[in-house]
Amino acid sequence: MKVTKAVIPAAGLGTRVLPATKSMPKEMLPIVDKPAIQYIVEEAVNSGITDILIITNRGKGIIEDHFDRSPELEERLLASGKNDVYEQVVSISKLANIYFIRQKETKGLGHAVNCARSFVGNEPFAVLYGDDVIIGEDPACAQLIRAYEKYGKSVVGIKAVPETDIFKYSSLKVDKLEDNIYSCTDMIEKPKTPEAVLSLYSILGRCVLTPDIFDILDNTPPGSGGEIQLTDAMKTLAQTVGMTGVDYTGKRYDMGDKFGILQATVEIALKNPALAEPFKAYLKDLVKTL
Repeated sequence: MKVTKAVIPAAGLGTRVLPATKSMPKEMLPIVDKPAIQYIVEEAVNSGITDILIITNRGKGIIEDHFDRSPELEERLLASGKNDVYEQVVSISKLANIYFIRQKETKGLGHAVNCARSFVGNEPFAVLYGDDVIIGEDPACAQLIRAYEKYGKSVVGIKAVPETDIFKYSSLKVDKLEDNIYSCTDMIEKPKTPEAVLSLYSILGRCVLTPDIFDILDNTPPGSGGEIQLTDAMKTLAQTVGMTGVDYTGKRYDMGDKFGILQATVEIALKNPALAEPFKAYLKDLVKTL
């Protein structure tokens, strides 16, 4: 079955980037001229997704406003002759069929994904983590979808992380199938000892899941942090029917981290046709003063 639906969990509190996120969702923090979540939505659309559910919570209505029409602004832009900007603003509301639901309790990523059950129905679906912006010529989500279509199993987007950092992430048991594609048969969320580490590969930002994940989530007890962890449910999938891992191409930026936000801003600005040259010149002058 073709993957046409995506879920973007965006209900986190953004505590790592306070105080900026006290009144603004981290998903709306700008990277040059677009909020982070727009990059994620565009990746989904460029991967063939037509229907997107964004999971929010209290105080994140600004995300819904961003993907809605704004008649007053549009009228002002047209009256000022700013037709190019008008087209950009209107196009945001036409990216996909975008729906919203609130996660009324912040019980973890697994609980957030389970809120999407009625939206997903009995179809495979992509999950694009709201913290992770991935920039590349070949959309990361599309790479996972192709692996799902070829192997018929749920897919996790994976990357190797430094040995010193693996304890902050998940750790996967993987065996290479071809090129950057792996078979995944076990995983652990935030291993506590070196002996518990299965590999340095971790799930970073993307997955494609079959709908049987929902029954597993219903029976998944709270794990790390007292929350229902999506990794714990995917562990059951991996151990029973197996999963596929894709070491995707593209640069990942952690938008829940202050340094990650700075990296994204600088590197994406350097790829912007209108900004690249003056910004590059500015950086070269700045480096001389360091």
